[in-house]
Amino acid sequence: MALEHFAREVGAGTRKRILLVLDGAGWHTAKKKLRVPEGIHLEFLPSHSPELQPAERLWPLSDEAVANRHFEEIEDLQSALVGRCVALGERPELIRSYIRYHWWPEAA
Repeated sequence: MALEHFAREVGAGTRKRILLVLDGAGWHTAKKKLRVPEGIHLEFLPSHSPELQPAERLWPLSDEAVANRHFEEIEDLQSALVGRCVALGERPELIRSYIRYHWWPEAA
């Protein structure tokens, strides 16, 4: 159902193809046969390959804004996360230190 909603929202179909890249996390797998809408293609990353999903390494940085806190309203949680993302956006060197690998080529 979520994939069908997503496909409708992005206009996936015969004329527009969407490739979703997923890691092997348990919530990215289905216990029964999953119906994948037309225009949506799923590609699973190999196990134990964090270098293919460097954004995963950013979770500890974003979690700092919400760890060990209670939020009465979802808007409060959203505000804390947005504030943290804005602050992180102002520190590209910190982001790079979490997602760069020694073997990645330098940006042009």
